[in-house]
Amino acid sequence: MAVPKRRTSKARKNSRRTHYKLPRVTLAKDPQTGEWKVPHRVDRAEVK
Repeated sequence: MAVPKRRTSKARKNSRRTHYKLPRVTLAKDPQTGEWKVPHRVDRAEVK
């Protein structure tokens, strides 16, 4: 069974996890309402 010889330090663990982040949400201003919305998504209010 594979077991690490030494404990992984916080710095090493955190530097490995630097790329584990949430993607940025892209928002665009709606020209009709002036609200900020996610582009290329249909709003339920617009469908009716």
